[in-house]
Amino acid sequence: MARGDQLARQWKIIQALIASRQGRAVPDLADMVECHTRTVYRDLEALQAAGFPVTTERDGHRMVWSLLDPARHAIPIPFSLPELMALYFGRRMVAPLKGTVFHDALESLFAKIRATLPGDVGRHLEHLDTALAAPAPRKDHGRASRAIEAVNEAIGRSCCLRMVYRSMREGRDTRRTVAPYRLLYFDGTFYLVGRCGLREDIRVFALDRVRAIEVTDEAFEPPERTAMDAFFSASFGIYHGPRTRVAVRFAAGVAGYIREKVWHASQRVTAQADGSVLFEAEVAGTEEIRQWILRWGAGAEVLAPAELREEMRREAEEMMKVYRPATPGKRRFSQR
Repeated sequence: MARGDQLARQWKIIQALIASRQGRAVPDLADMVECHTRTVYRDLEALQAAGFPVTTERDGHRMVWSLLDPARHAIPIPFSLPELMALYFGRRMVAPLKGTVFHDALESLFAKIRATLPGDVGRHLEHLDTALAAPAPRKDHGRASRAIEAVNEAIGRSCCLRMVYRSMREGRDTRRTVAPYRLLYFDGTFYLVGRCGLREDIRVFALDRVRAIEVTDEAFEPPERTAMDAFFSASFGIYHGPRTRVAVRFAAGVAGYIREKVWHASQRVTAQADGSVLFEAEVAGTEEIRQWILRWGAGAEVLAPAELREEMRREAEEMMKVYRPATPGKRRFSQR
């Protein structure tokens, strides 16, 4: 019998014992997993040897098997063995959340899953773990952990937040009262989306730049989910602005990268005769798509709107100043 079949059968037995408050007799278990009673006895002994708190007791004229109470309540949701394996195997993917309450809670969950898995399965996953690579955390979210917890609490209670926020654009701290609508994780950073009393508009705040925060007792009426979905539908990233039609020609050398992803819900990518592609989309504000276009360098040419094309031209001129040829015999930077 394949090792996978044995593990799957043992997991079915565990699930049956968890679900039964009175315990299960071996013949009943044998009928359920469709095997001989001798096989079930061997499985139960293997589970006991692996550390599962499987025990027996007499129920009238027959012996029944059950799990001790701690194990009975260990998995309130009946995950299948493949689901548990997939959860545990994917634990590396939460590395970018290090320093947040989410990371700590997930690490606790993974530890419980590891303790629940049969020994051979756990060792097998540890071996396979070397085949899965995940990006290292881009930042330590420890500084934002208090803000993340406060935002979660405020959203759950539908209460406003008072906070001191450092605006990157203004370069100074401002005091604001915000009705929190959503907590977002985007490009390695946590953001709060909510209605700002100072600006009297929906704004996006990077939680890294929150200097102080507290949950108030001032209640607010959360917007409909569809309204918030519509708010973000046109954004190229997370920030919002006037809806603008953008058209960009991407050269043949980078066209393949543009075709292989969905960059925006409204995008239309049209192949051109010379191997280039025409990318068109209607976005809310051009700041984030401008940064995206810049990453492609000379492989991208903005065709519309005219204002964005002019911004890109000026940016190129400024870059030419930075990268101008060095004067012979003159160094740009001193060396020690």
